[in-house]
Amino acid sequence: MAEQPLHEHTLGNGLRVVVCEDHVVPLAAVNLWYGVGSRHERAGRTGLAHLFEHLMFQGSGNVAEGEHAALLESAGAAFNASTSFERTNYYETVPVSHLELALWLEADRMGTLPAALTQTNLDNQRDVVKNERRQRYDNQPYGTAFERLCALTFPEGHPYAHTPIGSMEDLDATTLEDCTDFFATWYAPGNAVLSVVGDVDPEQTLAAVERYFGGIPAGPEKPSTRPGELGPLSGVRGETLDEDVPSPAYFAMFTLPTDGGDDIEAAELAVEILGGGSGSRLYDRMVRRDQIATEVWAGVTRLASGPSLAIVDAIGPDPDKIAAVLDEELARFAADGPDDDETARATAQAERGFLEQTETVTGLANALSQNATQFGDPARVFTAPGRAAAVTGDAIKEMAGRWLAPGGRTALTYGGTAS
Repeated sequence: MAEQPLHEHTLGNGLRVVVCEDHVVPLAAVNLWYGVGSRHERAGRTGLAHLFEHLMFQGSGNVAEGEHAALLESAGAAFNASTSFERTNYYETVPVSHLELALWLEADRMGTLPAALTQTNLDNQRDVVKNERRQRYDNQPYGTAFERLCALTFPEGHPYAHTPIGSMEDLDATTLEDCTDFFATWYAPGNAVLSVVGDVDPEQTLAAVERYFGGIPAGPEKPSTRPGELGPLSGVRGETLDEDVPSPAYFAMFTLPTDGGDDIEAAELAVEILGGGSGSRLYDRMVRRDQIATEVWAGVTRLASGPSLAIVDAIGPDPDKIAAVLDEELARFAADGPDDDETARATAQAERGFLEQTETVTGLANALSQNATQFGDPARVFTAPGRAAAVTGDAIKEMAGRWLAPGGRTALTYGGTAS
């Protein structure tokens, strides 16, 4: 993807703004990243960042309950929000004629949300989040696997030891005062990046942003957060679960390099070669040849303030055999590395994934916000394909030997005795 001109500006209150013109379709994508996620939560209040994402749609000082969504829907907008370990983002894609509506709505809840925070709203949205947890995690086969693996991988109290969904007990304990304090601490202009991509005039857009966001107070200085560093795992720490699942299974987690450097590029390509789809080594060995699994998949969760994570999921009748074969394939890969064809395919897949993520104004706005928030450089998004293409087979082998060694992982076994 060719680099596109970016227009950057920081308001007096600290809000960083990125505008990118794209005149292919008459749309504008508004994407607002706040630098707060589950890693910023304190003990006893897990799930608060995600709960707050829901509260942000319940109205603000000049927007009645339910009116935020109603106004966007009447404008023909697509909109949503999400929470992760490291950030919360809010986004809407609107016909360009309604860009100022989207900006005004985001500014109103950034500046005045506490005016609409009520005990009734908190109770309602707490119930929504708890129901989401039941449906997507607790009552889904293997639904808590990622959460359990994080708890096994990170020491107690580590900022990544719990996932954004939080616990039922902590959600129940959250008070209105907790929410007000959380907003005052993290939902400030200086902790946010606003990206606008689409059929827009940069000068007019920056002027509109200044008009709607410029009067919001800067807010307090961000508090320091706990360090998240953690190196390669040593030993295999496992847990066997007796749960009602459709089939026995084996899930493993490995730590990887922190996002932002060359090492994570090579490490992610290693995971792609090992388990990224039906052309991968693990699929070929476990599903096609040995027929010990019906499904196998591996993927990466990149993290910018701690170790990235690799996950291997394998569904099959004998988790012991799956674990043994996984060790064999990891050892072989660490010893020999990838061949040229594997490296080329993995690199091509990385480039395709980048293009899929940024081919729309919505996706590009999100990528700009991400790179500005996590790495201080929104234009870094345009160098992603080149970073992947520059990785050599030797670099992939080195990362596999260091981070994906047979003896360094945490694991969950469903219906077996493997560790």
